[in-house]
Amino acid sequence: MSKHLWQTVGLGAIAGFRSMTAPALLSSNLLQYHPHALAGSPLRWLQKPLVAHGLKVLAASEMTADKLPQMPDRITPTALVGRAAAGALVGATLYKINHDKPLSGALVGSVAAVAASYLSFMLRKKATEGSGLPGGLIGGLEDLFTLGAGLALAKGTHAGQPEPRRWVL
Repeated sequence: MSKHLWQTVGLGAIAGFRSMTAPALLSSNLLQYHPHALAGSPLRWLQKPLVAHGLKVLAASEMTADKLPQMPDRITPTALVGRAAAGALVGATLYKINHDKPLSGALVGSVAAVAASYLSFMLRKKATEGSGLPGGLIGGLEDLFTLGAGLALAKGTHAGQPEPRRWVL
């Protein structure tokens, strides 16, 4: 199993918890690594500082808005489409960087995001009901988990840094 497969599954899952966090973390890493594989690709815009900073603002806004009572559940069709798209973006980018098929990465990332959306929805619901704590506090703890896990996946595994090419004889 390749490193970028596990990065895609992990960051795709992070997109299921908070849709903008995974693209924001990956885009920040791309500023450092600036892989050449994205040159000429529509995904190259993720390497731009303005995009990286804009995604961070969107991620912070999403975390804030998530605590509002009028926000729809993350498993509503519209929310799932957004989370799947974020997972697909992360997956396609990681696969493209590593000279693999972006469509395969998009599929892996989107499936991971949708699965994590349902898992995180159930976990948050159970945690809120079982603990008696306010949903906003549980959501804040979820934000901390998402950021911690996302940083570990993105920075700890150097997401966005291309793997060395394998030579086949």
